[in-house]
Amino acid sequence: MSRLASLRPALPILIGASVMLSLAMGLRQSLGIFVPPLTRDIGISVGDFTIAVAVQNLTWGVLQPFAGALAVRTGFRPLMVGGALLYLIGLVLLATSQGLWAVVLGAGVLIGMAMASTGTAMAMAAASSAVSLQVRSLVLGCVSACGSLGAMIAAPLGQSIASEWGWRMGVAAFVLLALVMLPAAWFAGRTDTSRQAPARAQPELSGRQALMGALRHPPFVVMALAYTVCGMQLVFLTTHLPAYLDICGMDPMLSAKALGMIGGFNVLGSLFFGWAGGRVNKLLLLGGIYICRSLGFIWFFHTLPTPESTLVFSGVMGFLWLGVSPLVQGWIAQTFGLRWQAMIAGVAFFSHQIGSFIGAFGGGWLYDLMQNYALAWKVGATLGLTVGLMQIAFALLPRTPSPHLVPQAE
Repeated sequence: MSRLASLRPALPILIGASVMLSLAMGLRQSLGIFVPPLTRDIGISVGDFTIAVAVQNLTWGVLQPFAGALAVRTGFRPLMVGGALLYLIGLVLLATSQGLWAVVLGAGVLIGMAMASTGTAMAMAAASSAVSLQVRSLVLGCVSACGSLGAMIAAPLGQSIASEWGWRMGVAAFVLLALVMLPAAWFAGRTDTSRQAPARAQPELSGRQALMGALRHPPFVVMALAYTVCGMQLVFLTTHLPAYLDICGMDPMLSAKALGMIGGFNVLGSLFFGWAGGRVNKLLLLGGIYICRSLGFIWFFHTLPTPESTLVFSGVMGFLWLGVSPLVQGWIAQTFGLRWQAMIAGVAFFSHQIGSFIGAFGGGWLYDLMQNYALAWKVGATLGLTVGLMQIAFALLPRTPSPHLVPQAE
């Protein structure tokens, strides 16, 4: 009880980070519902649209380490508020687009830049800096859980409005939701002056030393490589599941329900893995997540979907979705300390976004080539099983601390 009471001063920060993350993730995860009407309206292919999604994920990944390093110099607030503004501009450009390049610039470049300052790595680092080690894993799970709620609101709302008034009005509704990110980012930025901020600013390693230490640390390298397949699987689903269900003749509203189901079960999964990460080897849990996801792919995609199987699959994927965030972020903070957490997590996230680029663009390319998603999902499932087993095997190997790492001071 005393530990929970100690969180009261940090509540504005945690709530702001949660709301910002919820909208940033929920809006981008729901863009797939606009793929069928948007591509038909402006005359581009599904593969063309996924170029924008791929560019978004690659931009996000490339900029994330730099945003994390910049947060140490300028503070979190300027970066997060600026990212929220970029998000708004990107959505406005998407809503008014008339061709491929406007879609790529709005949904791709600008939202990708915005995610580097408002996404998981930044929100989790801000939350980590505001709380003590004893409650950090649970708090990160709670922030991740709250960050899952955006898709539950955005996907059904966007689909309902798009069905009634067209996809442009659906994206316009997303613009209104994104306005809430501005005050949320402002409150989350209070972590710059929180009671835990000095702990983040005092470790003696420079950014270059911290980065090289991480890249020489075998568990980090293995985790980052597995993170690549994680990104590939998740972005394949958010980008291509609506199109896959459309091909199979499902009601368009089912896509929104599926994405909303993912968001709802994200909450349970994030809470569970945030709690479990304080008690079980975090890397072992990550391997289990990747294996279970891949088994879910095999079960769902090997037969034609039904409304019932789609919702069950979405619930399972949702439970295993953002549960990786508290595990990865918690392990990085625990292993490398708080000061450079956002930067090191950004390096791992760059690996994740390479996979996201492959999942978005590769899935669209294979669909245009073969006119089905059979090969795409088989590749995703096979790679997921492989890296999951590798992660578990590596987590079980006895390891001695690396001499170049600085233990976290609390």
